[in-house]
Amino acid sequence: MTTSKRRYHITTFGCQMNKADSERMAGVLEDMGFEWSEDPNHANVILYNTCTIRDNAEQKVYSYLGRQAKRKHENPDLTLIVAGCVAQQEGEALLRRVPELDLVMGPQHANRLQDLLQQVFDGNQVVATEQVHIMEDITKPRRDSTVTAWVNVIYGCNERCTYCVVPNVRGVEQSRTPEAIRADIIELSQQGYKEVTLLGQNIDAYGRDLPGVTPEGRNLHTLTDLLYYVHDVPGIERIRFATSHPRYFTERLIKACAELPKVCEHFHIPFQSGDNEVLKLMARGYTHEKYRRIIDTIRQYMPDASISADAIVGFPTETEAQFENTLKLAGDIGFDLLNTAAYSPRPGTPAAVWDSQLSEETKSDRLQRLNHLVNIKAAERSQRYMGRIEEVLVEDQNPKDKTQVMGRIRGNRLTFFAGDIKELKGKSVKVRITEVRPFSLTGEPVALCGMKK
Repeated sequence: MTTSKRRYHITTFGCQMNKADSERMAGVLEDMGFEWSEDPNHANVILYNTCTIRDNAEQKVYSYLGRQAKRKHENPDLTLIVAGCVAQQEGEALLRRVPELDLVMGPQHANRLQDLLQQVFDGNQVVATEQVHIMEDITKPRRDSTVTAWVNVIYGCNERCTYCVVPNVRGVEQSRTPEAIRADIIELSQQGYKEVTLLGQNIDAYGRDLPGVTPEGRNLHTLTDLLYYVHDVPGIERIRFATSHPRYFTERLIKACAELPKVCEHFHIPFQSGDNEVLKLMARGYTHEKYRRIIDTIRQYMPDASISADAIVGFPTETEAQFENTLKLAGDIGFDLLNTAAYSPRPGTPAAVWDSQLSEETKSDRLQRLNHLVNIKAAERSQRYMGRIEEVLVEDQNPKDKTQVMGRIRGNRLTFFAGDIKELKGKSVKVRITEVRPFSLTGEPVALCGMKK
């Protein structure tokens, strides 16, 4: 491979875990001497970090791949990589479908990218999808932001939700040690980052696989303990975490979030369905009553907390009455943001082979009805910000209006206001909210501020 134009391009599909993996793989490529190319057609290493949660994400990968596979016929030096969950799920079948591929690698192999690429450059076509113990991160990610950063705390998932491929493609739970996580956060602080998001597919399970208990028999390593342990890293102003599972969400964790000034009052807790029979078929391990109690407890400790969630409509067997229970839960709680999806069968999951699949028309109708309610409720929730002074951590320029900067309030609402990004990037600014929309805000700057709860 010539050294004159070693450029790479990464396209990322799917969740925050994938974004974090892409940043790590970009760090590996830059250590190897590659430069980032915005345009994939100017790159000679192209990596698609894929997601298999939804069928349309998977189809998009194949259409992108098809274009680059054609390019490879004219440019044999092009290296094509599929990483992530589609790679893990399809394995060698991907090579049969797209023989131009050089490397197929599952998410557990992100840290091995250099070794795997070396095998490719030595003339091999490589598939790396075997289960491995994830090595401690020694790569330095090329992060997309200079203000906010992801920090992986637990990989994999031991849950067995009947609709979900994640345990098949990301493997069993593996928690990183508190010391390694804290060291990462200290380094980010030294690099000038102001906010970290602790990431896990099922973050409330953090520490279950680590040794150590108190004399009373309580696990020493929980997400709550981790929050206390990393909270005092100087320079870090905000801490977030995602994604939570209602089965493991405790009052002790809620109390810690209320007590710790840096932990943002924003919780992402998927509920998936508001009907107990559907939840049982999904193997979620809780009832809608338990979910409501969690939200009630959060609002007792932090009345202003933002709550976001995920929901699936059109799960096999779901009746109109059961769907209306989901509508009722969404209406009663009033989410700040609700990510919705129509159920799509995923290969290798129990629900995919059940006879009682719903029609696309029914799923689409229910999705539209839920989305309509979501927009109404989000707009209502936004009203509470009107006229208030909120602290915005400035992340970037508004791409649609260069006179404005944008960032997030502690409740995670995207907020725009007039300002110069060169002066304000990474600063916390007090902003009086003058305009509210369902999912974003606009305001006027009042003053730069120190960190306050």
